[in-house]
Amino acid sequence: MTSIKEQLISLEKHAMSDLKQIETEQGLDEWRINYQGRRNGQLPKLLEELPKLPIEDRREVGIAANKLRDTLEIGYNERLQEIKNSELQEKLLEETIDVSLPGRKQTLGKLHPTTQTIREISSIFVNLGYQIVDGPEVESDYYNFEALNIPPDHPARDQWDTLWLDYNNEEGIRPLLLRTHTSPMQIRTMENQEPPIRVIVPGRCYRHEATDTTHESMFFQIEGLAVDKGITFADLKGTLYTFARKLFGAERKIRFRCDFFPFVEPGVDMSIDCFSCDGIGCRVCSNTGWIEIMGAGMVHPDVLKRVGYDPDVYTGFAFGMGPERISMLKHGIDDIRHFYTNDLRFLEQF
Repeated sequence: MTSIKEQLISLEKHAMSDLKQIETEQGLDEWRINYQGRRNGQLPKLLEELPKLPIEDRREVGIAANKLRDTLEIGYNERLQEIKNSELQEKLLEETIDVSLPGRKQTLGKLHPTTQTIREISSIFVNLGYQIVDGPEVESDYYNFEALNIPPDHPARDQWDTLWLDYNNEEGIRPLLLRTHTSPMQIRTMENQEPPIRVIVPGRCYRHEATDTTHESMFFQIEGLAVDKGITFADLKGTLYTFARKLFGAERKIRFRCDFFPFVEPGVDMSIDCFSCDGIGCRVCSNTGWIEIMGAGMVHPDVLKRVGYDPDVYTGFAFGMGPERISMLKHGIDDIRHFYTNDLRFLEQF
């Protein structure tokens, strides 16, 4: 009995001494196998002698052996945690960031040039008392054409290369399309609101266009509408004069010329004198001295009647412009396709 107890004491001494020298998890596993392994471990081999002891001594030796087993297990776990902590500290030291160095500059995004122009235009009209409204991009034939005084057989429909939607047309449901302009919101607004009305409608429009430097199949448009008692063409001119001078400069000259739009009467196109050459003539204005920026006119009486307004009581005006075109004019951009190619070399200029 004494011999086995002495061996247990000696085994503990050597095991704990060896444990302190271990620096890696692999070495720790080898230590565990050497001292506690079931097949060749020193402690299990020593306990094989236990049945040879007298019965009255086995209990005392068994208690000492269990105590040693617990001591080795605790020592193993503690050393394992120390090794992991040490490895973690080394890893942290390797990955330490020197906070004294200047930080990397964060790249900040910018608003798209079209969005910038839309916001600038919208801000001008909001200051004039207009509300911003939005509408569906998928429209019915009724709102996109018929209600705007463009019946199915009207030749004006040829001006819009319409993208029609293929769907099962149930009885009573008008054909659907991708809106060709934001003008349908004129009708939707007047149907749901009594005068006075002051709204602008920015949004996407779609046409089956042959893409080139001035045409895209998807583009933005800003529509404006004002309806009230006693509105005249002078109100239209005053509003658009104010807008153009706020956007392009107080020194701008304005020109109106007769034009045709089915939903206004009379209709006009509005131009400003070229801000690049001051009206002398250059590449920007095609040597005319003038730049057309929008179409406008007084709301057609038939359009007012269609929404239940009495044209003898109420009058109004409407206008529409393309923010991409205005952005191209302001910044000297020569190709509308640049807006939608996602080329950072172009976008970062704005």
